Amino acid sequence: MTENAAVLPDRPEPKGRYPHYRRAGDFIFVSGTTSRRPDNTYVGAIENESGQVELDIKAQTRATIESIGSILNAAEATLEDVVQISTVLIDMKDFEGYNEVYGEFFDESGPARTTVGINQLHHPHLLIEITATAYKPQPN
Repeated sequence: MTENAAVLPDRPEPKGRYPHYRRAGDFIFVSGTTSRRPDNTYVGAIENESGQVELDIKAQTRATIESIGSILNAAEATLEDVVQISTVLIDMKDFEGYNEVYGEFFDESGPARTTVGINQLHHPHLLIEITATAYKPQPN
């Protein structure tokens, strides 16, 4: 079984000692991904005129799924190869907005999915984190 892992220079640096993805044979495991940009700002976190930060679950979901797609491209795969998604939301009230954007990328023929609510993520501007598993047979 061929195994490799990568920390990608064009993606946000991981917050710990782990790769953006790891390939194990024909499976690609994408580490937890958020809307964090390489400059450590966050898509879907905009400071308003009064200095309050407004958080947008739709923008964060879209950016997170697009980021997963970018990571998969580095592993020579695409979102079409995703077979399983696990999502954590800070507030289950955001489920509808998350689900709406998710449907822009996947339908009933797409990956199996789990979504759970948790208390917090590693930054207060984050509403969502997603991990993904893709199946992409390696050429012989």
